[in-house]
Amino acid sequence: MVNLSKNTTIGVIGAGTMGAGIAQVSASSGHPTVLFDANSAMVEKARTSLKATFAKLVEKGKYSAEQADAILGRIVFADSLQAFSSCGLIIEAIIENLGIKKEVFTSLEKIVSDDCILATNTSSLSVTSIAAACRLPQRIIGIHFFNPAPLMPLVEVIPGIATAADRSASVKTLLTSWGKSAVTVKDTPGFIVNRVARSYYGESIRIYEESWEGVPQGIDGFATIDLALKTAGGFKMGPFELMDMIGNDINFTVTETVWTQFFYDARFKPSLTQERLFEAGRFGKKSGAGYYDYSANATSPKPLTDSSLQQKIFRRVIAMLINEAVDALYLNVASRDDLDLAMMKGVNYPKGLLQWCDEIGAKEILQTLTDLHNTYLEERYRPSVLLRKMAAEGKKFYS
Repeated sequence: MVNLSKNTTIGVIGAGTMGAGIAQVSASSGHPTVLFDANSAMVEKARTSLKATFAKLVEKGKYSAEQADAILGRIVFADSLQAFSSCGLIIEAIIENLGIKKEVFTSLEKIVSDDCILATNTSSLSVTSIAAACRLPQRIIGIHFFNPAPLMPLVEVIPGIATAADRSASVKTLLTSWGKSAVTVKDTPGFIVNRVARSYYGESIRIYEESWEGVPQGIDGFATIDLALKTAGGFKMGPFELMDMIGNDINFTVTETVWTQFFYDARFKPSLTQERLFEAGRFGKKSGAGYYDYSANATSPKPLTDSSLQQKIFRRVIAMLINEAVDALYLNVASRDDLDLAMMKGVNYPKGLLQWCDEIGAKEILQTLTDLHNTYLEERYRPSVLLRKMAAEGKKFYS
């Protein structure tokens, strides 16, 4: 097992919001940390941003001025890949482009020692494919943080086909020491969160597009669905609010990537509604408009508040979410506990989806999906083999 101690130097490639956040986590955990970006302006921006972040943390009493200075002092803002030569672990957090990631990893292998673990923060690309371009694929692994990295507790650990077991164990131990909830995931499209959560967005958009059960068009429709899932389901944010916060450019790209990598499976099919927003540059809060208008003079939405409608919307969306989580368990994407933990810690669901299935009942979830399939005659609504089995045998995931 490779020992990743507090003396281990951690490298981070990519000085955007995610990369700078990972560097903050690493340095705050006591590690010498190297942060690099091919764009030197991004490195300077990260330096300024991190100084401002720690000034606020000092102001709030989270750190003393001396502690903040010590953490910032552990970060080297590098101007060359050569600065990574002494690293024991390097985490790449750059653009989601497979070709560019492969180039970066093959360049790193010429600089670092053979013991250095190379990790990608990809949210949906194949870790195995990245590793295949490397001389030592056994040291390549996926470490997927969630944004903002210093605050979000979940990290998905994704071994590729060739990843050595001791490297996976070392990484998981390290992340746990950083205070993160680390879950192990099979190298499949979207991993846990970006796979299972597709239904939260996709089925909600589908309900809107159909004006299902009288759901209105425009922002009133988005607000109706958001309110339904918060009121009836206990979700902290509705799907349209959440997509606007994440960014419709990012959300649409991930949806399209997962759909393509699953060989165009109907369950993951993107929507024209989101594609048009993407084409229009309506990315959400960061662009001033998305599903909602964030301008100063924006009209407040008027959602329908009918409790019966809210329950119908919730039951349709939760059935799709649970079916995907059950199928992920059936296909050994992750363990029961890791699947539920990931959805609670990664996207703040009020409870794990397998636990939710037990509470509602597999039979009822199966009936909802069967009704949808009978109505639409689409593969999108096909129930998981495991869900059918659990319903037929009256079993639960938790004793």
